[in-house]
Amino acid sequence: MRYDNEHKQNTRNKVLQAAAKAIRVDGPDRVAVAGVMAEAGLTHGGFYAHFSSKDELVAAAIGQMFEDARVRVEHDTAGRGPAEGLGAYIDFYLSRKHRDARGAGCPMAALSSDLPRMSDASRQQFVAGVQRVTAALGDQLAALGRADAEAGARSMMAELIGALSLARAELDAKRSDAILAASRGQLKQRFGLPS
Repeated sequence: MRYDNEHKQNTRNKVLQAAAKAIRVDGPDRVAVAGVMAEAGLTHGGFYAHFSSKDELVAAAIGQMFEDARVRVEHDTAGRGPAEGLGAYIDFYLSRKHRDARGAGCPMAALSSDLPRMSDASRQQFVAGVQRVTAALGDQLAALGRADAEAGARSMMAELIGALSLARAELDAKRSDAILAASRGQLKQRFGLPS
């Protein structure tokens, strides 16, 4: 049976979402094609209609993860002034909900330590994704009138990723919450955002 292009794209998107979740939870090296296809509700045999290799799947899933992250920035900042929008994004990023959502969370926090062992295509997707998300934050900082918007966005992104990573690593829930709260407060204070 032949499917139209829309069906094929929808199927590919299902596979990418399943792969993105598996990569976040298990890491790119432990992702199994059969498991991803099963999670997407498809047979293993259909994999090659969409991807030529596991490496291609991982790279495409990383690209999808970053597209989702960019959309999240836009969601939190849309219809708000730049200070309120950035504050909402920081609140989301450094929240218990995001900390605990390893299967749907930020690709930067999930993949940073795996990056040196990944394929060039995956690394290129990661770098391009970081640039897009950081640029979206930089646009908000520029709208606040900050002359250092680009550098400020890189610094903000680094603290967000670091704080989330440390909070996820902390075994004690109160200390983990404290890491998130301290970084939320410090970032908002540093960038002159409402508490």
